[in-house]
Parts: sequence; structure tokens; C-alpha cells
Amino acid sequence: MNNLLNPLLDRLSQPLDTTGRVLLGLYFCLPGIMKVVGFTGTLAYMQQHGVPWPLPLLLITIVLEVGGGLALIVGYQTRIVSFLLAGLTLLICIYMHDFWRHYEGGSQPHELQNFIKNLGIFAGLLLLIGRRVQPVSRTVRA
Repeated sequence: MNNLLNPLLDRLSQPLDTTGRVLLGLYFCLPGIMKVVGFTGTLAYMQQHGVPWPLPLLLITIVLEVGGGLALIVGYQTRIVSFLLAGLTLLICIYMHDFWRHYEGGSQPHELQNFIKNLGIFAGLLLLIGRRVQPVSRTVRA
């Protein structure tokens, strides 16, 4: 089975890589836009979670999420952008999805779920950071 599946996966490698990168880009870009739309609410949520310097960090987060998301979508500086987004994702896990703390009106199971989900996103970003860009080979057929 392994030998039969590998040729198909090899042929799908480039489209799967591009699809995964675009989906990760959307994961950051769309929430970044929502932070602009819900700026006041997001700022209050950050303050509730004790994020230091919430206003400048919210502005930086918006730039990283929207700009980094768009960069991933188009494949621009993928490794560097993934490195920056991985750092942002870890900080968001620690400050915003701190399931080990109790907040009035908060839900610890929901924060735990988001924490674990973000670890999965972090893992995907690590894969993008760790890979070396391979030039696409074009075979000319006569």
C-alpha cells in the first residue's frame, strides 16, 4: 500500500503544500481583520487577560496577522513570516488562552481547546520554518 500511495502523494506534493500554506495564511489574516472590526472588544479582552502593553501589542498583532497571513497566502518569505507568526502564536497561547487561570465569565474548557488548537497551528508553522524551499523542476517534453 505504501508503495502505491507514494507516487500519488509525490504528484500532489506541490498543490498540497500550497493549499496548506494558503489555509494557514487565512487562519491569521481573517482574525487579524476581525481584530480591526472589533478593536475595542479585543483590547478589553487583552486587558482582562493581563496582557502587558495591550494597545501597542494589539496593533502589532493586527499587522502581523494581516500582513503575515497575506504573505503566507502568496508565498512571500514563508520561513521568516512563519517564524514571526509562530512566536506570536506562542504568546497568544500563554496570555490569551491561559486555561490555568479563572476569569469571570470565562470558560476554562474553551481556553484549553484554543490553547491546544494553537499548539497545532504552531506545529504547522514549525514545519514551514523547517523546510527548505525546493525549486519547482519543469521537464520539457519534446
